[in-house]
Amino acid sequence: MRTASYVIFWALIASVVIALITLPISLQAHLIAGTIVVGAMIVLKFLRPHGVWRLIALGLGTAIVLRYIYWRTTSTLPPVNQIEDFVPGLLVYLAELYNIGMLGLSLFVVAMPLPRRETPPIDLSDAPAVDVFVPSYNEEPQLLATTLAAALAMDYPAGRLKVYLLDDGGTDEKCNVDNFVAASAARERRATLQALCEGLGVVYLTRERNISAKAGNLNNGIAHSEGELIVVFDADHAPARSFLTETVGFFGRDPKLFLVQTPHFFINPDPLERNLKTFRTMPSENEMFYGIIQRGLDKWDASFFCGSAAVLRRTALQATNGFSGRSITEDAETAITLHATGWHSVYVDKPLIAGLQPATFASFIGQRSRWAQGMMQILLYHRPMFKRGLSLPQRLCYSSSALFWLFPFARLIFLVAPLFYLFFGLEIFTASGPEFLAYVLSYMAVNLMMQNYLYGRYRWPWISELYEFIQSVYLLPAVVSVLLNPGKPTFKVTAKNESLETRRVSELGRPFFIIFAILSLGVVATYWRIVAQPYNADTTLVVGLWNILNLLMAGCALGVVSERPEGRAARRFDVKRRGEITIDGLSAPIVTENVSVDGIGIRVMSRDFHKVPVGSLGQASFETTVDMPRGTLPLRIVRVAPDEKGLLLGCHYQPSTPLHSRIIADLAFSDAENWSRFQYARRHNPGVIYGTARFLRLAIFQTSRGISYLFGLYRLSRSASRTGAAE
Repeated sequence: MRTASYVIFWALIASVVIALITLPISLQAHLIAGTIVVGAMIVLKFLRPHGVWRLIALGLGTAIVLRYIYWRTTSTLPPVNQIEDFVPGLLVYLAELYNIGMLGLSLFVVAMPLPRRETPPIDLSDAPAVDVFVPSYNEEPQLLATTLAAALAMDYPAGRLKVYLLDDGGTDEKCNVDNFVAASAARERRATLQALCEGLGVVYLTRERNISAKAGNLNNGIAHSEGELIVVFDADHAPARSFLTETVGFFGRDPKLFLVQTPHFFINPDPLERNLKTFRTMPSENEMFYGIIQRGLDKWDASFFCGSAAVLRRTALQATNGFSGRSITEDAETAITLHATGWHSVYVDKPLIAGLQPATFASFIGQRSRWAQGMMQILLYHRPMFKRGLSLPQRLCYSSSALFWLFPFARLIFLVAPLFYLFFGLEIFTASGPEFLAYVLSYMAVNLMMQNYLYGRYRWPWISELYEFIQSVYLLPAVVSVLLNPGKPTFKVTAKNESLETRRVSELGRPFFIIFAILSLGVVATYWRIVAQPYNADTTLVVGLWNILNLLMAGCALGVVSERPEGRAARRFDVKRRGEITIDGLSAPIVTENVSVDGIGIRVMSRDFHKVPVGSLGQASFETTVDMPRGTLPLRIVRVAPDEKGLLLGCHYQPSTPLHSRIIADLAFSDAENWSRFQYARRHNPGVIYGTARFLRLAIFQTSRGISYLFGLYRLSRSASRTGAAE
């Protein structure tokens, strides 16, 4: 009886909503309704941004969105017999349906995400044995040394933690290839890493052949270890000391828990953040996913494994034959397999590792191409919406995560759509200018408000569109290749520890300059049509404004592909430790000011160091937070800066032994609260109006910077060619 009442109630609600959406009203009435809804959403945002009022605001916005799509479906599609108009018009309509469908899935996932979980204590008398896996392929030994040292320093009962380096760059297959140079390099790598692991007290593990890429490497680790829990860290993901104390306790609460996932926090900017200089002030791209989407997924028991910074239960992995290796995103595939067999997951919303992002635009695109292709494989192989064993909410969550990567189709359709009219006179909308403005403006305003409700502190207005735009050009062929041949993609390791020493236009930048030039011609075409066809001026102005919005996005992309040289490779965080430094036989007490993975700022408590030359080498000792042998860390002085407090030395590490790596790890990764404070400092909501104004200012500046890069480098290359010819 109760179930029947619920069905009747929701059926009545749906009937009322459908009636309101399909109610024929005048253009003026629609404008008034849209204005009232936007105003109500703004008021609720300021007065009642949480709880049921948040849902009411999102419901009001959804009504306008549905009203818009009803209008688009019934009133704006070109006639089928005008095929030259109908085909591009249908493509734009389908792209809009995709966007609205993704908005609906997003509302389901993150309308009311779970709050941050409380950390359960660990039973120290019966703490589960933990094996830490650090899979590696071609990373530098020093990068691995820092991660391994940080893993060893994690707080956990003695004798219950073992760290493994899983080396896929020194397999028997690689050491015995026919290419003598490659074989020699693999043998040298194996010997170097074996010595490193021996010095640190880490287990070195490799295998015969490189089968199934990262998944196969992890499964080889499972076969040669015994711990109840398995922790996975990428080679460049160094954990804080508190990682295990914040995660392991959850496994004692739920015997069917297979995963505790934590965020991926990065201490260096991605190419967009570095080239647009937004890293210190704007939330990073991945914060929307780790800050709110994963919490939304967690509400529906659908937070999934992200390849690193996670703890997994061995028995769960063994029940499904280890990590899945059919797709090139073994992490999400493993999670959907285990969720479908009745296992549960938990997401801990606290940064507990510090990693490195791709430094160059080319590496960034390579990484995202792998993610897109892998999620397309999961969409095709596992069909999340129909996957047996998943609950309906889990099916919707996994479908949302996989379908998201189809965005290149919609993004590029929206890019070229206005050009169909401006260049060729094709009418892909059968609507007047006032109708277009009334419906589209109210829809866009409500859409921006809804995004601000969902992601305001984590993603600023228009930034998602920019990230999608810069990826779409290269992700579209990558996604199409998987749709045509799902088994074609192969796992490619993301480049790490790259550096940029000179300004340049990315080797992948050319398409963006071509797109910018074509859209600029669209502005010229807009002016020509207004002059030549004044009777269509209203429609031309509306389509021209659409093209100008695309032009601003393309101009901002020019700044993204115009790569700046790096300053510091990684963000420095305030760390206060006492110690002593010795340079050329002269010693003095010191206090650390800031620390990163590659360098340290030191305040010297002595006047005798003011004449220390840049480039000097020294030895420093520091207080440590973990037990380790006493020792000093070699430093090279790169900056000497007297100030009102005395003398500040900027130093780069010069590590050469495992002990040096342990000291660096203790300095840089002991306190996860530094990372949380940095994130919170960037997480503020600028609002739709200010955020839009900020984006416009950014786009105009980056357009000019990108064009200046292009012409500057062109003049430089011409000058170089003339010099070469003269010689």
